[in-house]
Amino acid sequence: MAEKSLGFIGLGDMGAPMAGRLLDAGYALSVYDVREEAMAAAVAKGATACSSPADVASREATVMVSLPTPDVVRAVALGPKGIVEGSTVKTYIDLSTSGASTAKAVSEGLAAKGIQSLDCPVSGGIRGAEAGTLSLMLSGPEVLLDANRPALEVIGDNLFFIGSEPGLGQTMKLVNNFLSAANNIAAAEACVMGAKAGIDPKVLLDVVNASSGYNSATRDKYPYAVLTRTFAKSMKQKLLLKDVALCMTEAEAMKVPMWLGNTVRQFLSYAVSQGTGDDTSVSLIKHVEGWADVKFGGEKYRN
Repeated sequence: MAEKSLGFIGLGDMGAPMAGRLLDAGYALSVYDVREEAMAAAVAKGATACSSPADVASREATVMVSLPTPDVVRAVALGPKGIVEGSTVKTYIDLSTSGASTAKAVSEGLAAKGIQSLDCPVSGGIRGAEAGTLSLMLSGPEVLLDANRPALEVIGDNLFFIGSEPGLGQTMKLVNNFLSAANNIAAAEACVMGAKAGIDPKVLLDVVNASSGYNSATRDKYPYAVLTRTFAKSMKQKLLLKDVALCMTEAEAMKVPMWLGNTVRQFLSYAVSQGTGDDTSVSLIKHVEGWADVKFGGEKYRN
C-alpha cells in the first residue's frame, strides 16, 4: 500500500473536487460512489474503483466520506457492505454534514470494530473545494487530526479542532450553515427591495459591502453568482434545508430557542416544495423576485 493512500466515498458536488485535489497531490485513492459516471471521472484521474464501501475499507486504513444526508452516512458507515465490514480500515473521517446524533452513533458503531472516527464537516462551498480553501471543523481524538493533517490540508487551509467529543464538529457546522442560510435569505430580500426602488444592483452591493450590512452572501456569493445571474457553484437548496432542519432539531433538543432559525427553515421548505430543491442556494432570490416582480442584476454585470 502506498504511503499516501486513502479511501474516498462520495464523489458528488463537494466530494469530487476534494478527491480530485488529493489525486493531484499524489495520493492513491480507492473510491466508491453509487453513480458509475462519478467513479469513472475519478478513475480517469488515476483513482481505483471499488465495488462497495466495504471494499474501500478492505483496501485502505483511512477512509474519508462526503455524503448528502445522515441516513446515507449511517448506511455507508454501518450498513450491509458498509465501512464497518472492511478488513483494513482503522480511521474513518466524515467530511459530510450529518449532525451530532449521527456522528455519535457512527462513532460508537465503528468503535466496536476497532475503528476510530473523526468528524470533519467542511465549509466553503464548491469553489472552496476546488481551490482547497475550505474550513474544516474537527472533533474526535486529536491524534487523528495530527496523523491526517497533511491530507486534510490538501482539502482546506483552515483547520479548527473543536473538541474530543464526537459530534462537536457537526454542531459547529450546523451553527455555521444556519448563519450562512440566514445571510443568504436576508440578502435576497434586501437586494430585491433595493432593485424594486430603482437602485443599481452593483452600487447596492458596493455600498452594503463597505458598510455595516455586509455578510458572506453580499460579499462573496452575490457579486459572483447573483449580480451576474449565473447562480453558479453553491450547495443545493434541499441540502441547505437538511442542514438548517438538523440545526433546529439539535437546538430544540438542547432547549435553545431559534426564532429566526425556524423562519429560515420555513423559507427553505417553501422553496423546496416549489420544485427548486436541486437548484443552487444562491438562486433562492428568484422566489423573492417573483413575489416582488423585479429582477436583481443581469448579464451586463458579467466580466
